Amino acid sequence: MQPKLRDIEAHWVQHGGQPALMLRDPLRLSDQAIFLPPQLGLLLELCDGTRDESELRAALAVRAGIRLTPAVLEQILAQLDDALLLDSQRFAQVYAAALQEFRAASYRPPGLAGVNYPADPDELAETLQRNIDSAPDAGQQEDDGPIRGLVSPHIDYQRGGPVYAQVWGRVAEVVREAEIAIIFGTDHISGREGLTLTRQHYATPWGVLPTAHPVVEAMAQAMGDKVAFHDELHHRVEHSIELAAVWLHYLMRDKGDKPCELVPVLCGPFQRFVTEDDPPGQDVTMSAAIQALRAATASSRTVVIAAADLAHVGPAFGDSYPIDFVGRARLTAADQQLMATICAGDAEAVFQCVKEEQDRRRICGLPPIYLTLRYLDGAKGQVSGYMQCPADQRNTSLVSICGIVLR
Repeated sequence: MQPKLRDIEAHWVQHGGQPALMLRDPLRLSDQAIFLPPQLGLLLELCDGTRDESELRAALAVRAGIRLTPAVLEQILAQLDDALLLDSQRFAQVYAAALQEFRAASYRPPGLAGVNYPADPDELAETLQRNIDSAPDAGQQEDDGPIRGLVSPHIDYQRGGPVYAQVWGRVAEVVREAEIAIIFGTDHISGREGLTLTRQHYATPWGVLPTAHPVVEAMAQAMGDKVAFHDELHHRVEHSIELAAVWLHYLMRDKGDKPCELVPVLCGPFQRFVTEDDPPGQDVTMSAAIQALRAATASSRTVVIAAADLAHVGPAFGDSYPIDFVGRARLTAADQQLMATICAGDAEAVFQCVKEEQDRRRICGLPPIYLTLRYLDGAKGQVSGYMQCPADQRNTSLVSICGIVLR
């Protein structure tokens, strides 16, 4: 057996009064959490599928002076496998069953209802309307063409409510008239670049938003089914599309018998493009998908949404320094530059803006923003709101968000 660790969630926590690594399955196929002492962090790096158990023990002894008996290592690996953290036959079986269940369901249920926002539809409507009514005035926006899309946050409503309200309030009339809504959302648990589709419908507390199957099929044909649906189960737990879909459904919930159809698209990270020489514009599969998407929606009233946050900075995200007043000012300046580039409508320039700093601010919304601009091909934008949201209890880590209306 040559154990191989999957892409997993790992967080530093206090466990039993001692620092520990908490490991969890990001797909939530298992609800188990595994806690490892810090010195065994190296074991996780060594579990790359190239070493058997005797080689793992030898590598730990040589590299870190850690000597584990065969029985202890076997117990640790068994715990990892039980929690579905290893790329094993057990995980493959559970994954296949979960994917079959997801596809067979009538719709994807709202995963954050009752957690991030009220599950009761009337209470939720009151909450969102209250956000709109109390949102700061973003100022007069130039009407230099029809609204074609928007950049919306995907942070929780409690922190990002004002920015959500500012941008969705601006586009409400267009949303009510839309026949198709394309939502590009960040895939936070993906380890590969590219797009992930689903044929599944999305539900909110007001009912079901149907997925536009002909559009999805056109994209899948351009991409190939194996690529298009490779990580489809990520739609089951990913929150970025859901948080945009709730606002979308709220604004059109009284539309009647013909609801707007969704095209939900999860977007994997651009890390390879950032660190290597080939830009996303040269990715053949991505370009084919965007071209097919344009063609399939050309005759419909369409609105496109980038469900995207901006920077993630501070100790909560791995930085060694807290974000102080000066750090906030620098973050604001950098974000303003990025937002100005987004508003210019040049997708490649937006990518280059992030690449030049090697994504040191962790712009998790880069892929959906880039793909939205690629789809719209030259749309200009105007910022409707901006915030820096706390990301730890000491307010030394921040997530920055914005709303942008695209015309």
